[in-house]
Amino acid sequence: MLVVDANFHLRGLVTFRDIEKAKTYPLASKDSQGRLRVGAAVGTGADTGDRVEALAAAGVDVVVVDTAHGHSRGVIDRVRWVKENFPQVQVIGGNIATAEAALDLVKAGAADYLAKPWDDRKLLTTVNNLLELSETRRELDRRREREQRNRSALEARYDLRGAVVADPASERVVNLACQVARSALPVLITGPNGAGKEKIAEIIQANSLVAKGAFVALNCGAIPAELIEAELFGSEAGAYTGANKAREGKFEAADGGTLFLDEIGNLSLGGQMKLLRVLETGRFERLGSNRERQVKVRVISATNADLPAMIRDGQFREDLYYRLNTVELALPPLAERPGDILPLAERFLQGDKPLSAAAASALQRHAWPGNVRELRNVLQRAELLASGDRIDVSDLNLPRAATAPRPATPTADPDRHNIEAALARNHGIIAQTAAELGLSRQALYRRMDRYGIPRE
Repeated sequence: MLVVDANFHLRGLVTFRDIEKAKTYPLASKDSQGRLRVGAAVGTGADTGDRVEALAAAGVDVVVVDTAHGHSRGVIDRVRWVKENFPQVQVIGGNIATAEAALDLVKAGAADYLAKPWDDRKLLTTVNNLLELSETRRELDRRREREQRNRSALEARYDLRGAVVADPASERVVNLACQVARSALPVLITGPNGAGKEKIAEIIQANSLVAKGAFVALNCGAIPAELIEAELFGSEAGAYTGANKAREGKFEAADGGTLFLDEIGNLSLGGQMKLLRVLETGRFERLGSNRERQVKVRVISATNADLPAMIRDGQFREDLYYRLNTVELALPPLAERPGDILPLAERFLQGDKPLSAAAASALQRHAWPGNVRELRNVLQRAELLASGDRIDVSDLNLPRAATAPRPATPTADPDRHNIEAALARNHGIIAQTAAELGLSRQALYRRMDRYGIPRE
């Protein structure tokens, strides 16, 4: 903290403790001589030269500015100078005598103002709050810089097929998808409808050894049960009612490339048995034919169903499950990837109508039960119907009750999933995450170290 005051004796009433050694802000208090103590970097000065040197060299978080003889204009000018040269610094103005001067001070950029004689308790509370705010912002900036570096490295190394990878949760999934892409192993992508499972499959294909081959997608839930096998394996003329000519199935179309089977849990038991055979041998017959055909296909499957529960109920083959699930990628719902929401929104908006700040905030608060698909639909509708020059909250037409879920009470001993979800909700800010989980910063750091969660 830097105190700039015309009164040398007033500056001497404030002492400081170096936070670089303490690493955390101590509670503000008075020392044995009655002087104020705050946890901050040291810097004092009464003229502009001292201010510049202290601010530039020490990188202070908070500046308390004052001037002699109660001239409010001098305080306001100093506040404006600090904010113009160091916008990240929080400023408290002192010696303000009128409401008009206080308003001018706030317009100049001050975070708060005080009248002399200072109320020590109010000053200490304000300073500590601003120090905590500065630390939180620094922490957020560090995390954003790290995430941007990671994303840039990911984009430079892999073909992401235009995917938005702005949240750490989606970054982890995409990074793992790119790592397994070079193998020929089957991959099972799990996650709710509309979360982007097909995009993950496209990324795997684009970075695989069969990237130049075909990428063929089939939604098993969109095909009638009696036709799904014909779609997968093809059919000969007369194999079923309406089969007027022979046609190849998806496996033949994907030969030498990748077959993406979405909603794999909807496949009939008979279809599951034939699929298992293809996965094991690469061989199959078209419906209505005894001629065996050979293909070489990389299979990626996806589901929003609980396949282990379906196995217990006899609805899904256990041997097929383990064959498909050599590598599992769990894609979280959009509500657990808050960092992706606004970048996705910018991607979906095609016109020249930006989001208002209130609309952007509403998007981040919404629970998104329909995930990315719902977000796209909401924005396309809002862009079409918005009458102003930007999209406001009313244009989004979001239900008021659908807000992003948060834990009702802190978890006694949060596991890795709870910690990562809380970090995502709070954009990686340790102070907010610790408060949500009911932990101290140190306790949260210990658990992050235990589970191997990066601190930055």
